[in-house]
Amino acid sequence: MFVATAIASDRLTSADLSTLADALQQSGQAVSSPAWIDEGRAADISFSGDAATARSAIEGLITGTDIIVQPAADRVKRLLVADMDSTMITIECIDELADYAGIKAQIAEVTERAMRGELEFEGALEARVALLKGLPESVIDTCYRERVRIMPGALALVRTLRAKGGRAVLVSGGFTVFADRVAAEIGFDRAVSNTLNIVDGLLAGTVAKPIVGAATKQQVLSNERQSLGLSDALTLAIGDGANDIPMIQQAGLGIAYHAKPKTAAAAMACVNHGDLTAILYAMGIPSSEWAT
Repeated sequence: MFVATAIASDRLTSADLSTLADALQQSGQAVSSPAWIDEGRAADISFSGDAATARSAIEGLITGTDIIVQPAADRVKRLLVADMDSTMITIECIDELADYAGIKAQIAEVTERAMRGELEFEGALEARVALLKGLPESVIDTCYRERVRIMPGALALVRTLRAKGGRAVLVSGGFTVFADRVAAEIGFDRAVSNTLNIVDGLLAGTVAKPIVGAATKQQVLSNERQSLGLSDALTLAIGDGANDIPMIQQAGLGIAYHAKPKTAAAAMACVNHGDLTAILYAMGIPSSEWAT
């Protein structure tokens, strides 16, 4: 059995659910009656058949609505591994640091290309960090205070999962000086990220090795799963960039969150309209049970 969860960014109607159920039936699925998770906001449609065919039939069918298709079993995940920049926070930290150095446009272009998978991540990171050489360390605190904003829904997602006995790990190709604080603010159990080298109060223009990239993210997911004794089915990974693809593809539920095209194409599910609470709905958890 599978479940298709529809999550509206605005309003979901009974007519919308009928449209989705009809499309599933027409694609050859055996469909059960829709059931509200939160009336007007999110609902499940259970079915048996082929998940890939079902997803193709209903994704994009209802304007402003995200559709997540997955096995009905093991919906409530026990391990979350999440990206940070543009996933758990609204910015790319390296781009904002570059703004204080007056070179944001130059660095942001490279960041965008790396996140799209057009550039090798590790080399692109080293090249961007080199351009920040000489920036005062004090700018980091200023940047965090003035620019870092937690993504809507992040606190509810992480704290609800942990309240239900799960574990949450933040794994970022960004920097420890941001990731450790973001992880603490949201409520993650652990953070893994890169270390900016700082000498005499100035950024040295280098990052400590080994660099946290796509392989590290996937390995963190694998190691955490094994240490908890979980099956892959009970794991969840969320990210937006090309360096998130391996962990997204390995997880029981891998979600591309407002993601780059290459990442969206590789993911089992996409959230393109809603905030991070869409993932709580994907786990079948109504808002009355969210930890806020």
